[in-house]
This record gives sequence, structure tokens and C-alpha cells, in this order.
Amino acid sequence: MNIILCGCNGKMGQSIVKNISNFENFNIVFGVDKNTNINNNFPVLDNLNKINNTDKNIDVLIDFSNPSNLDNILDYCLSTKIPAVICTTGFTDTQINKIKKASEDIPIFYSQNMSLGVNLLINLAKKAAEFLGSDFDIEIIEKHHNNKIDSPSGTAYMIANEINQNNKYNYVFDRTQKKSKREKNEIGIHSVRAGSLCGEHEIIFAGPNESISITHSAQSRDIFALGALKAAKFIINQKPGFYNINNLY
Repeated sequence: MNIILCGCNGKMGQSIVKNISNFENFNIVFGVDKNTNINNNFPVLDNLNKINNTDKNIDVLIDFSNPSNLDNILDYCLSTKIPAVICTTGFTDTQINKIKKASEDIPIFYSQNMSLGVNLLINLAKKAAEFLGSDFDIEIIEKHHNNKIDSPSGTAYMIANEINQNNKYNYVFDRTQKKSKREKNEIGIHSVRAGSLCGEHEIIFAGPNESISITHSAQSRDIFALGALKAAKFIINQKPGFYNINNLY
């Protein structure tokens, strides 16, 4: 399987490069990154449009880059009919709608977190919210390294949105300006940026005289890289559509 890797010289891109040997017959044929100074065993270009798709039989594009690249990526994949695995976080609602629109013509796998453990965490949180009901307050705390740009994390939004499928809750990100008690229909979402933290997410359910916490801690970026490569293997055999982590595990 021949892959274009967008964001190849970032931390996640380099984790993909390191882990691709775990997948038989996987091959990165082009990398795309604004930083072309890191040596790889494949050509690295600073713009996706510089790739001539006739040079290689490209099967899939994996994106771990920046939200600002989305239009270019979607235009390229639509024009070449190449499936995409989009793992970048920090998209606006408008951008996510663009991804969904593009998936009407090509298969697109989109997830803000590629970890099997996080998928389990979300399912447990949904069950807990249903079981505990309105007597328990919900707070989400996410922790990442000090170079992460978007805040809160895409995974924190992912968790909150899955809990809030009936739009029962409002999201509160900053209580410093609030001079009133907490409302029952709130989900508090809090961010920590420090050191080299790889990614930690905790959901707290706090009720009368007791509390429950569900936590996931990523020990290495490799879990996200391996998930993205599994998604690439999955998506090349799919019809046009919008796929996510629930389709993979």
C-alpha cells in the first residue's frame, strides 16, 4: 500500500515513519511538510500540489498536519479519488462539515484520537452518564505536552460530544468570569499544557457524597500511529463515506 503522509516531519508523522515497518507491504512514497530538512527514506515536498499522482500508484493519504491544510488535502484527494485518513485536530465546525461533504465522493476516515483505549473510555463514559443521570456533575480534564496548539484537545471534545448526543449539556471552558454556582446542565472541560505529556484524559462524575473517575493515559505516540495505519488499511477497501473509530474497532 502506497501512502502520502502529510505532516511527515512532525512528532506524529515521525511516529508513523517509525511504526510503518509493523505493517507488511506498507510504503510511504511521498511526505508533505513545511519543514523539509529532516531526512527520510522518501521524498518530502512542502506542498501537496507538487506531487504528480502519475509517478506512483498512491492508495491513501494520512494527515497529521495542521487544520490550515485541510482545503488543499480535500481538493487533492477529491481530484485524484484517493481515500484519506484525517487525524489532525483543531478543526472548526465548518471544516468538519467540509470533510463530511467530501466523504460523499471518496472514503474518509476521521477521528480526533486513534487509540483503542480512548474508544473504550468514551463508551464507558457514555454508559456512566446514562446510568448516573442528572445527580452527577461531569468534568473532563485533558493534559498534553507544551507544544500542543489546540485547546481543549480534540479528544476532549470527542468525549463531551459522545456524552452530549441529545444536546442536554452546555460546555464550560473557563470559570474565572463566572460568579454563580455550577449549573446541572454543564460539562466542564479543562486543559493542562506541560512538559512532554503525551496525552491524558479524565472524566469525573461527581455526585452526592461520592465520585467516579474514568482515566486514559497514553504512554507513547505509537498507539496513535498504529491506529492511523490500521485505519489506512481499512479505508482503502471502503465505498465513499464518512468513517470513524467505531468502524475500526
